[in-house]
Amino acid sequence: MININKTVYDAPEPADGKRVLVMSLWPRGISKEKVDAWMKELGTPKETIKKWKTGKISWAEFAREYRRSLKGKEPLLRELSQESKHRTITLLCIEKDPTRCHRSLLKEAIESI
Repeated sequence: MININKTVYDAPEPADGKRVLVMSLWPRGISKEKVDAWMKELGTPKETIKKWKTGKISWAEFAREYRRSLKGKEPLLRELSQESKHRTITLLCIEKDPTRCHRSLLKEAIESI
């Protein structure tokens, strides 16, 4: 199972399973103990996130750019897919709304492997 309903700021809970930070940059104020793994390669490219946060691209355009950024990262997606079959994987970043976050797109990509 893959969980996307938490941020890196939420307190860890046993139900989270493996907590994986999926941001390109480490968030300020977060200790290493709050995550089990950091897969910065699966974070949103800086240019894409900047365009999204400043309103220069729509969600659909953001999604297309993020999905393109996952090309060549299939081994990481496969690793998370395999692991999620045996335990919960919680994908973490700072965005509170998982429906407008790359975590939702990443979850789709992992589940499609």
